[in-house]
Amino acid sequence: MAADNNYSLGPVPVSARKGVASLTMVMLGLTFFSASMWTGGSLGIGLSFNDFLLAVLIGNLILGIYTSFLGYIGASTGLSTHLLARFSFGSKGSWLPSALLGGTQVGWFGVGVAMFAIPVHKATGIDTNVLIIASGLLMTATVYFGIAALMILSAIAVPAIALLGGYSVIEAVNSIGGIEQLQKVQPAEPLDFSVALAMVVGSFVSAGTLTADFVRFGKKPMSAVMVTMIAFFVGNSLMFAFGAAGAAVTGQSDISEVMIAQGLLIPAIIVLGLNIWTTNDNALYASGLGFSNITGLPSKYISMLNGVIGTLCALWLYNNFVGWLTFLSLAIPPIGGVIIADFLANRKRYLNFDQAQFQTINWAGIAAVAIGVAAGHFLPGVVPLNAVLGGAISYLVLNPIVNKKTLAEQPA
Repeated sequence: MAADNNYSLGPVPVSARKGVASLTMVMLGLTFFSASMWTGGSLGIGLSFNDFLLAVLIGNLILGIYTSFLGYIGASTGLSTHLLARFSFGSKGSWLPSALLGGTQVGWFGVGVAMFAIPVHKATGIDTNVLIIASGLLMTATVYFGIAALMILSAIAVPAIALLGGYSVIEAVNSIGGIEQLQKVQPAEPLDFSVALAMVVGSFVSAGTLTADFVRFGKKPMSAVMVTMIAFFVGNSLMFAFGAAGAAVTGQSDISEVMIAQGLLIPAIIVLGLNIWTTNDNALYASGLGFSNITGLPSKYISMLNGVIGTLCALWLYNNFVGWLTFLSLAIPPIGGVIIADFLANRKRYLNFDQAQFQTINWAGIAAVAIGVAAGHFLPGVVPLNAVLGGAISYLVLNPIVNKKTLAEQPA
């Protein structure tokens, strides 16, 4: 384990824990993503100014609370999402959430590479395939260095995105007469508020379920909660605001497209590249941890292999797979709900991972995920929230019934 600085198969030791500032940058690097701006653009043209603010603040508060639970658990135990899943799904049962989470992150990595290459090709004329190979391999190379590289990259990217993006949005808003004129804009085709809320939560609930993978490096659980809330409540809200302002003023929801329209080509490419690079490296890092749980191999090299696969398949994923990735993402929120429920109900089991005993497959966990997916699909309200609560509540009911004998034999 000493050679595995990602600690993919065991808890992060106290000596490897990181400070609040470094982890905040890593998590903001995760949530600073072009896809959030695109969703913000859709909300900006579908909601009034006040409804937009309400949807974004409520949605990201829900997202922040959900991910903060997972962040607290990760920092308390030092364990990745996939090792935490062994407690609630079993040693081999955890392969299901690991494959689902890891696979979707490889897919989104490929989509992210294409999201960078396509607009840069349009702006510069450089061949799309050249841009995909160059950017994909560069993003893959940095993940080799693990959490340390994520911290350095994010420390550069986060301030750059915030400053350049903020400047662009201020210029755009001023061009239409200021914030007062923006508040007067009414949507031509209003969006239902519950749908808007589901879009906000759903935009990052998949990656948010992997929060423990990053903040398990935190020195204190409550510090991890603070870091997570800043990333999802503040950082993600900022991305939505960037997208909405751009859509209202220029008709473009991506800040890089807005900047190109403003004649800021080089800053636009820098912002777009850093924006996607930080999130993509987080995705690769998390995917490696998932497949490490399945194979028993260190995650570093698995992450790099995943990056090569995602790069080679980038255009195909972008053109054919976004809908399928979105569908798969519906099954992810209940996984987080089950992990949270098991930790709250059986917290003492998590004190010593090396001595913990796991079932091979915990069918209660798998059944709870299925029920959570059904709750998200069929119940009225916010789909991801219903899925999380459906998974958590059904697990708390099913686990004592399905595993009555096993739980009775556990030491007090």
